[in-house]
Amino acid sequence: MIIKKLSATSVFATLFTFFIGLGSINAQIYNPVSWSTEVKQTADGEYDLLVHAKIDKGWHLYSQFLPSDDGPIATEFTFPKGKNYQYIEGVEEPEPLNEYDPNFDMKLSYFKDKVTFVQRLKTNSLTPLNITAEVYFMVCDEEKCLPPEYADLEFQIEVPEGKSEIGDRGSENLAENGRTRTSDSKLSNGGSELSDQHPGKGEKKQSFSSDQTQMDEEVDNSFTMQGGDENQIDSEGPIVPIHWEYFSKEVGENTYELHFKAKIDEGWKLYSQFLESMDGPIATAFYFEKSNFERVGEVLESENLVTKFDKVFEMELNFFNDEAEFIQTIKTEEKTAVLEYEFMVCNDVMCLPPDLREIIFDLNTGKGMNALDMEDASASVDLSGIVPALPMVDLDEPLGECGEQTDTSSLWVVFLLGFVGGLIALLTPCVFPMIPLTVSFFTKGDGTEGASGKGIGKAVLYGFFIFLIYAILSIPFHFNTDPEVLNEVATSVWLNMLFFVVFVVFAISFFGYFEITLPSSLTTKTDSASQVGGVLGIFFMALTLALVSFSCTGPILGTVLGNALKNGPWPITTAMSGFGIALGLPFALFAAFPSVMNKMPKSGGWLNSVKVVLGFIELALAVKFLSNADLVEQWGFLKRETFFLIWTLIGVGLVLYLLGIIKFPHDSPVRSYSPFRIGFTVIILAFTIYIAPGVLKNPPWNHNLLSGFPPPTFYGWYEKETFHAEFTDFDEALAEAQAVGKPLLIDFTGWACVNCRKMEESVWTVESIKERLREDFVLVSLYVDDKIKLPEEQQGVFEYKVGDEVKKKKIKTIGNKWATFQTQVFNNNSQPYYVMLSPDGYLLGNPVGYTPDVEEYADFLDCGLNAFKQKAEILAENQ
Repeated sequence: MIIKKLSATSVFATLFTFFIGLGSINAQIYNPVSWSTEVKQTADGEYDLLVHAKIDKGWHLYSQFLPSDDGPIATEFTFPKGKNYQYIEGVEEPEPLNEYDPNFDMKLSYFKDKVTFVQRLKTNSLTPLNITAEVYFMVCDEEKCLPPEYADLEFQIEVPEGKSEIGDRGSENLAENGRTRTSDSKLSNGGSELSDQHPGKGEKKQSFSSDQTQMDEEVDNSFTMQGGDENQIDSEGPIVPIHWEYFSKEVGENTYELHFKAKIDEGWKLYSQFLESMDGPIATAFYFEKSNFERVGEVLESENLVTKFDKVFEMELNFFNDEAEFIQTIKTEEKTAVLEYEFMVCNDVMCLPPDLREIIFDLNTGKGMNALDMEDASASVDLSGIVPALPMVDLDEPLGECGEQTDTSSLWVVFLLGFVGGLIALLTPCVFPMIPLTVSFFTKGDGTEGASGKGIGKAVLYGFFIFLIYAILSIPFHFNTDPEVLNEVATSVWLNMLFFVVFVVFAISFFGYFEITLPSSLTTKTDSASQVGGVLGIFFMALTLALVSFSCTGPILGTVLGNALKNGPWPITTAMSGFGIALGLPFALFAAFPSVMNKMPKSGGWLNSVKVVLGFIELALAVKFLSNADLVEQWGFLKRETFFLIWTLIGVGLVLYLLGIIKFPHDSPVRSYSPFRIGFTVIILAFTIYIAPGVLKNPPWNHNLLSGFPPPTFYGWYEKETFHAEFTDFDEALAEAQAVGKPLLIDFTGWACVNCRKMEESVWTVESIKERLREDFVLVSLYVDDKIKLPEEQQGVFEYKVGDEVKKKKIKTIGNKWATFQTQVFNNNSQPYYVMLSPDGYLLGNPVGYTPDVEEYADFLDCGLNAFKQKAEILAENQ
């Protein structure tokens, strides 16, 4: 049974929910987060150390607990240890927003506007305390991420007068707070030497159980200390998947057990020391190069080991679920013990990078701590001795006039898209037959003299009201100025799935299997209102046309607006206005020049062909919405090549329809082919041939014309080639550029920079770009989030000015160094950022940010190369 009518009230509501894209990157310094501190006493000897972060609108500060190191940097706090105070648990944070981020292709936890973190502290001190903590953080907006930064946090704890001493009982409470309760556990010994090589590969595991390995229910001198940023567990949302406790236990004279206890989140695996092959994950390993003790036996591990075939690595693996414990027994007369270890965790979807840590145990207190948490590099440094100096760089007057320019024509482009959409809507069978009928109604008038002139005025007013109605429909979008709302809409899986279903339904309707109409009561009321005389009657006539033509114009309008909503509500108004003008203009023109209307083609079967063609277009657009949902959830069933395959099949189907081979219910027999039909068929066939090679690993041409529609190149069937810089140190690259006489291209990038990877995979791998980078430039990539520590003499705090305000920044890592270099020399701190320099340090062109258009990026490189050649020619003439 074929359905002839389908109510579309709910469908109509969905046509005005749309998407927002990324804007351009501005060359300026961003300071979107300001930090402040506060101390509150909660009980006798107990305090809350409050850390307030005020975040500028549109920016995100990330939680301490993120699902992966592949995305942005998690916020991390480091509080110094003290003799007369102790921290109670870890830094607490409020419940963050948990949303999918399309830039990182992952679900992230973050804060916006403001947030307060709390570190609780207990002390028995009778004198004031001054504590300087440190926060390491990263912020992003919808366009860019800033390099990770350190900020100092100052706390002054004033002891109230008359404060009672905690005394012995207070010390006892502190010890009780730090005491670890552990149940009896069986441990296994691998019997392998671990100090000189990576352990656990290809070695046979030996295990045993011993009463000597059982721990007491309660040990007075054992103290639980979770190291690093894993000492906090979030109750909701994504968290770090493994949490470590380090403590020591005295078991004899100068004999101690060093405990490494792991709590593993559900679904994650920590690997044993003993794996059968090096082709899989990294085994847990302990290194003794820095050790200051004598080992007693090997590292023991708990026997709750699971041995199972892993479908990801396609091999049998030994791993721990839920929890694990490793124990090394030592002999030493020292008061501290140092031991390094490395581990890796995976789930069924991903693996986190191996983590190497140095743990320092205080054998007197039983406390173990990550060495990184004990570092303090707060001495002032001379910036000139760390960051390269480029006195010849003039950002206002580069040698070449190229680089970033502001696009001022975007609204005109959106208007033209809307206008074209309106012209297409005119050719649908819902609208086209209405043109001569409506114009004739106005021009005939009431038979009195001068009616024709009045009729033309009414027709013009009728066309104006059509434009006005569509423009008014965009007004609701102006009441919500928060761009994140539209971004959340764009990344909503269920909304994209709904659009997919709606567009498929529209396509089937256009094919002629049923008709979508608005409720008859609505069109009847507006039609009755149109009988009212004067201006009000003409307005309701225009509204009636907009409603009854919805089944044809709705999908087209939705398509136009889906591509228009990229920078807020104004592009919506612009697109709607263009659509309304195109739809209403013919009524005014044909009323003024009725003879032109006589040359119009008559209604007929060709109008149904237009609807069917639009049905194929709607089907192709439905695939785009399904692709959006697949990208958000990473289902993997609609990758780039699959997308091209489906579009190719749709293109072939449309060609076969235009040739008359495929027919639909309301089609008339194709007895002849008009020149227009032949030409349009050739265009569709050419487009199909253009997209068909997209299913290949190395297509013979790129598909830049479709940029933004198919999934990115790195989301495909095949492993894509990447191109990387030869240098990662500026001084080395500059020396090479001076030696070979080539310009230097600086790539300010980051390991967590998604757009950087897109440039490397989609732009740098294009043969023409790759050839330029390899032959004409010396390329250096400077990672602003590289966590490798700088030499101690280069670590410290420096001051710089932002306007009239003096700012402080801490430099500890290589990433800090390159981020400071970018900020201080090039007045920019967003990535990717590309700078071209001559070997003697002159700026060859305006730097650019993310530039996915291959031709535009090639023009940027050519401009700098030409400026370099012209400079060389001038120097040669002057010699």
